[in-house]
Amino acid sequence: MKYNNILTEIKENIGYITINRPKQLNALNKETIEELHDAFDVFNSDKNVRVIIITGAGDKAFVAGADIKEFMNFNQQQGQELAKKGQELLFDFVENLQTPVIAAVNGFALGGGLELALASHIRIASENAKVGLPEVSLGVIPGYGGTQRLAQIIGKGRAMEMILTAGMKDAQTAKKFGLFTEVVPQEELMSTAEKIAGKILRNSPKAISYAIQAINSGYFKNGFENEIRIFGEAFTTNDFKEGTTAFVERRKPEFTGL
Repeated sequence: MKYNNILTEIKENIGYITINRPKQLNALNKETIEELHDAFDVFNSDKNVRVIIITGAGDKAFVAGADIKEFMNFNQQQGQELAKKGQELLFDFVENLQTPVIAAVNGFALGGGLELALASHIRIASENAKVGLPEVSLGVIPGYGGTQRLAQIIGKGRAMEMILTAGMKDAQTAKKFGLFTEVVPQEELMSTAEKIAGKILRNSPKAISYAIQAINSGYFKNGFENEIRIFGEAFTTNDFKEGTTAFVERRKPEFTGL
């Protein structure tokens, strides 16, 4: 199938998905999320595809967040629906795929980009990668599972610090936190992902799908429902309007706490 925002390919039982919006630093918009859902679904249904590798086009960004202009004028209900649909279509969908997903993070992974990496089963990064959840700087919170998966993976304290400061971490720091299993030079990123995929390919596909289900079953899901609700509530605030407007106007926001 031909897509507008992503590239797909199958080689030697590996399905490759490349988010191909380099001029927008591969930012996620509605269409891209829908295309990613379709590509993951197609690969997951293909018996010839036993591992999926996802990355971003170019050498600057995996995914540098979401397209702010798409939702800056949303109300509470629209905000909740945005988070709910996004999680169902992509982030929860990826996490619960029977086919293992390796995120090869090649540069910035911010906001929805980091949330996509967090939903993947294995994460590796190039040395120039930087990760963060900057949503509070826009007057909102992570809405695609970031408040839940980041804490599950790196611990509550570190997740609190990253989310509340809206700051970025470099690849080596993120590796120390347990977010990445490997950090390699940019030119070795895909070959490293393929080596990991090769090790997976030696094992039972059925047992791998069972293992993914078993590991995921250890995490409670009500936190994701709360995140969706609170994400929507943030859309009713003056701080959200100021934060998103300031972002689009490329100025510093003046938050009032209202």
